[in-house]
Amino acid sequence: MNKGRKISGGKYHSFRKTKLFERPGQDRATTLGETKRKPLRVRGGNIKPILLRAEYANVVVKGKAQKAEIVNVEETPQNRFFARQNVLLKGAIIATSLGKAKITNRPSQEGCVNAVLLEEKK
Repeated sequence: MNKGRKISGGKYHSFRKTKLFERPGQDRATTLGETKRKPLRVRGGNIKPILLRAEYANVVVKGKAQKAEIVNVEETPQNRFFARQNVLLKGAIIATSLGKAKITNRPSQEGCVNAVLLEEKK
């Protein structure tokens, strides 16, 4: 499989360059640690708060949100190595001061960690 080649061996020539908004963004992995945010200018001149490290999560317990300290990342459905590196992603199971919780948002996109309590700490 020769990338950018036809079946005959000839080259494919792009008809234009990649535009700025089409380029992939930088991969930002939110990790466990002292909270650190960074503002990012996005399309339209808006500012998106990027979360680089998080210490606390907003955990929903019986319909009410509580601030809980994140202790550890238990498991991550996307990649088991992310759990070992304490990377916070949507769908990851985290151990908090209230108990086990599942992250329901995308922390690197929204600037905070929201989660739903799965089982309470005994």
